[in-house]
Amino acid sequence: MLDNSDKTDLIESFYKNLEFGTGGLRGIMGAGSNRMNIYTVGMATQGFANYLKKNFTDRKNIAVVVCHDCRNNSRLFAETVANIFSANGIKVYLFDDMRPTPECSFAIRHLGCQAGVNVTASHNPKEYNGYKAYWEDGAQVLAPHDTGIIDEVNKVTVDDVKFAGNSNLIEMIGEDIDKVYLEKIKTICIDPAVIARQKDLKIVYTPLHGTGMTLIPRSLKLWGFENVHCVKEQMVKSGDFPTVVSPNPENGEALTLAIRDAKALDADIVMASDPDADRVGMACKNDKGEWILINGNQTCMIFLYYIITNRKAMGKMKKGDFIVKTIVTTEVIRKIAEKQSIELRDCYTGFKWIAHEIAISEGKQQYIGGGEESYGFLAQDFVRDKDAVSACSLLAEICAYAKDRGKTIYDLLMDIYLEYGFSKETTINVVKPGKSGADEIKQMMTNFRDNPPKELGGSKVVLLKDYQTLEQVDVTGNKTKLHMPTTSNVLQWFCEDETKVSVRPSGTEPKIKFYIEVKDNSMKKASEYDACVNRAEIKVEAIKKSLNL
Repeated sequence: MLDNSDKTDLIESFYKNLEFGTGGLRGIMGAGSNRMNIYTVGMATQGFANYLKKNFTDRKNIAVVVCHDCRNNSRLFAETVANIFSANGIKVYLFDDMRPTPECSFAIRHLGCQAGVNVTASHNPKEYNGYKAYWEDGAQVLAPHDTGIIDEVNKVTVDDVKFAGNSNLIEMIGEDIDKVYLEKIKTICIDPAVIARQKDLKIVYTPLHGTGMTLIPRSLKLWGFENVHCVKEQMVKSGDFPTVVSPNPENGEALTLAIRDAKALDADIVMASDPDADRVGMACKNDKGEWILINGNQTCMIFLYYIITNRKAMGKMKKGDFIVKTIVTTEVIRKIAEKQSIELRDCYTGFKWIAHEIAISEGKQQYIGGGEESYGFLAQDFVRDKDAVSACSLLAEICAYAKDRGKTIYDLLMDIYLEYGFSKETTINVVKPGKSGADEIKQMMTNFRDNPPKELGGSKVVLLKDYQTLEQVDVTGNKTKLHMPTTSNVLQWFCEDETKVSVRPSGTEPKIKFYIEVKDNSMKKASEYDACVNRAEIKVEAIKKSLNL
């Protein structure tokens, strides 16, 4: 870099330290203080170890789980993490190879550990890697531990890092945890009889070169599905993700090979997990026989609709059972919960907040499912992060349930819209890089607070929620408190026609995000779906104009 006449790489790599945030580390791999390498990973781990030793002074033995995904350098970073923890006298359970993120969360609780680290950059491009920090409840760290760990990490220099591991304190784990985890996942099956009748359901699955290949086909088999086709080219472990532009199941391009196979096999469902197997994407055939993608809001809605409907039908619903969604996820789920008399809780974006809701009700009320618009779902409470292993298994059951009634997943989606009203959700990301971009995003939020919109796409705004002040104001100026565990820089506007718009700066990337939801209660038959979508898209464009986007 020093020898290169263009100093851009040098400056980008060293102009600041890679920041350890509330979710851990994430960055481009390479040399430099602003890159993911053994030194930045080492300093993060040393700071985490220091915090654990301060926080668990009453414990003779502190233990952690260390896990990793399929990315380049992930094994190296995981072994580096294990060595540093062990050099600090902390017992380490290190997975013998890549594993899904949710299994890391499960193992922390199962082994009675105080913390965990998962080396992963989820669905980011191949140049990236990351470091997720977990607490003893199996969830990503929340206050006060998040800021406590950050403070300790910020005190550490490279010279402070104890790189020389103690092999006596590192124990390899793998199949022993896999078996228990998969057996636990099998317990969430709601209707085994429908699976037995539809065991030949044609499933196409792709792990997108990632960790899902280790457990998702096994879980589907364990549930009783006998006709699972895995996309051969993408069952190859690779941090280069050679067959996709982006290893993200949210992007239709990532499912190209899976849909190719589905057409050849005349499959019933396509499902994909991202590289660390915490998110699930899917595709199905519509009423014209065309393969279409099901978005994250629809996925979450279908899961919760099925769980509620069939737990009731099977007599498995108990008093106090509750579901959770994030505040930016579709409000159709609220209508389902209200009609079915099930408690619904709204929480902030990020699965650590869904895990928080599970934790505060542990032993008092039963969590039965929750998710978010960004393709994450959790159908049980023995994991405290989004889980594509259990989600893919449950999705196959939902597909079997539909087929048992002569329907498809698409038909099921239409049934939901016909009963609870059509809704279209659109996310708009406005990217503003660099310091000037950060300042611009800050100013945009200030402007929205000082001058909130009175209409959105021609619809009158009747309620404003500000999660930074934890206040909501209705159209008459009446103010009431919002009850949330902490504040967050999020604004929401609700219109008289049920339009909902949420805006928040991204916590991990240089962008501001707008979540637009448009309702249409005029849909009376499934054949009107396309017309509803077209009207909603026109409305979204009008809302964008109102917001100057």
